[in-house]
Amino acid sequence: MLNNFYKKQKNIKLNNILKLLKINNYKGKKNVVVSDIKDILSAKKNEITFFHNLKYKDHAKKTKASFCIITKNYLKYLPKNCKPLITNNVLLSLSKITNLFYPKSINDDFDPYLSHVKNLKIFNNTCFGKNVLLGINVKIGKKCSIGHNTIIESNVIIGNKCSIGSNVIIRKSIIGNNVNILDGAIIGKKGFGFFSNNKNNVRYPHIGIVIIGNNVEIGCNNVIDRGSMSNTIIDNNTYLDNQVHVAHNVKIGKNCIIAGQVGFAGSSTIGNNVMIGGQAGISGHLNIGDNVKIGGGSGVIDDISKNDKVMGYPAKNIKKFIKNNQ
Repeated sequence: MLNNFYKKQKNIKLNNILKLLKINNYKGKKNVVVSDIKDILSAKKNEITFFHNLKYKDHAKKTKASFCIITKNYLKYLPKNCKPLITNNVLLSLSKITNLFYPKSINDDFDPYLSHVKNLKIFNNTCFGKNVLLGINVKIGKKCSIGHNTIIESNVIIGNKCSIGSNVIIRKSIIGNNVNILDGAIIGKKGFGFFSNNKNNVRYPHIGIVIIGNNVEIGCNNVIDRGSMSNTIIDNNTYLDNQVHVAHNVKIGKNCIIAGQVGFAGSSTIGNNVMIGGQAGISGHLNIGDNVKIGGGSGVIDDISKNDKVMGYPAKNIKKFIKNNQ
């Protein structure tokens, strides 16, 4: 995961984490430095991760993390190289530790460094509309077009030959070449992630970014949330119609066609060459295989194997759907 958009605290010791989580029964060295917090797929040695959903038990068994926030009933899934930090509430503990490493991870305030474009020469023949605002360290490739009233916040990277429409907001994102982002799109805001703690809603931290590949089109008024503990990714040659919502941590593969008003809940993975009809809904933490076709208005609540064609609510194989509705 890329964290160039966030300032991370350094030299955080395990002992500080144990005190924060009020863990008193930890067995092992406590005076060691924990270098970062990451999801269970990308965490490495000397980093801390978390595990609270059995859908990821196979990843837990192979994690390279040195420490894991976990409940007692899931201990059997951790490898020997990963020391458990046992807690009753994994998500609350995750939020506390993430705030320790990234104190501003909950905030989503406006970029205070925005200013109007002053030196056009540094932007390689890019055409700017009226009232465009850029943050610091923004990188824009050759021969791009930026529409009226668009805001591109600090550290955003945009590739060559991109067309960014009017009234677009882009933050905490890396965008490839030949990308079209149409009017009104909002990319890189924090996602809609909450959990309950003593009748209070606590917001998930969001330290991921949005990564958009090459030759992608993002329709009007799309909202693409940045990742919470991993990145939100739209891969090469994928087209999203108008008013599509992509929640945090979603991964959409190559060559996909997504029709209008489709909604993706968080942390779902969509394969390559997938086609989804308008107003379909994809639940969270699902895996949709390659070459899948999903009918318009469908509600997907389970994984779908590659090459399958589904429709209905709950979405089922199209042959079964037709047979059951004759």
